[in-house]
Amino acid sequence: MPSTPTADAEHRAALAAGLDEPPSPRTAQLARFLAHACGEGTRALIHYGSHAQRSDARPESAHDFFIVVDRYRDAYRSLAERVGTSYRPGTAALLNRILPPNVIRLRVPGAAPPLEAKCAVYSARDFARACSSRARDHFALGRLCQHVQLVWTRDAESRSAAIDALTEARTRTFAWGRPYLPPRFDVRTYCRVLLETSFAAEIRPEGGERIDALLAAQQTTMDRVYAEVLGGLAEERILGREGNVYTDPHPPGTWSKFRAAMWFRRSKARATIRWIKYIALYEDWLEYILQKVARRSGVSVQLTDRERRWPLIFLWPKALRFLRSRPQRRS
Repeated sequence: MPSTPTADAEHRAALAAGLDEPPSPRTAQLARFLAHACGEGTRALIHYGSHAQRSDARPESAHDFFIVVDRYRDAYRSLAERVGTSYRPGTAALLNRILPPNVIRLRVPGAAPPLEAKCAVYSARDFARACSSRARDHFALGRLCQHVQLVWTRDAESRSAAIDALTEARTRTFAWGRPYLPPRFDVRTYCRVLLETSFAAEIRPEGGERIDALLAAQQTTMDRVYAEVLGGLAEERILGREGNVYTDPHPPGTWSKFRAAMWFRRSKARATIRWIKYIALYEDWLEYILQKVARRSGVSVQLTDRERRWPLIFLWPKALRFLRSRPQRRS
C-alpha cells in the first residue's frame, strides 16, 4: 500500500513520541541557561536521563543534555567568556573532534537548590552521524532510543534536523538489537533487549534492577515508538507477526552475531576512553564519579587523602576492585 501524507505524518509522530513533552520549570530554566552559555551557534538541546524519564531522579542531581552546536570552537569560546571554564576552548574543541562527544558539567550561578547539567556536546554533523548507520559507537543510540525531550531549538530548520536524527536513531534500533532478540518477542521484550544491550555496551555501576525501573518509567513512550517500528517491519515482511507477537523469519547467523559483538566491544572501548576526558573537561570529576557510584550501586567508596590528592596514581587498585565486583557485572 503506497504511503500517504497523512500516514507519513502519523508514522513520524509515533517515532517522535515524547519529544514535545513539556519540560519541568527547572529543566526549562536550565535549557535557557545552556543555550545562552554556548552562544549563537547552539542548534538544539535534548534532555535525556533520569530527570527526563522521571525515573528516581533526585532534585539536586544533574540533568542530562545533548547540546548540538554549529562549531565546537565557537561553543567553547562562548562558554569560556560567559560562564568560565577550567580548560582551553581549543583543547576542548580538539578532543570533541577526535572522540565525540565531550561530556562537561555546567551550573546555573546562584540557583537554589543547585541546578546543574551534565552535557554531551556534538556538532550538528557529528550528531547526525551518531544517530545513523554510520555511527562509530553506541553512545547516542543507546540514550536516544529511550524517552527524551527536545526542549530547545534555535529555529525551525534546527528543530527539523534534530527530529530527523532522533527518529532515525529509534528506527535504527532493530539493526543493532536484532542479534540479541529471542525467537518470539513482543514490544515490551523488544524494549528490554534494547536497554539490556545498551547497558552492556558501557561500564556502568547499576545492576539489572535499574533496567526494570527505566522500563516502568518510560513505558508509555517506548510502547508507542516501538509498536510503530515493529509494525512497520512486519508490513515490510522483515518480521512475521501473530497478534502482538513478532518473529524473525531470517534471524542473524553466526557471522552477523560476531560482527555485532565486535561493534559493541569497540563501542565499550570508546566509552571507556571517553571517561579519561572527564579528567580534563569535567568539573569536580572525582566527586561526580563517587556520587554516581554511591547513588546507582549502593556502594560508598571512601578515599584516603593520598587517593584524593593523586587519584591517577593511587586510585587504580580500588577502581579495579570495584569494576570486578560492580552490580552490572553480577547481574
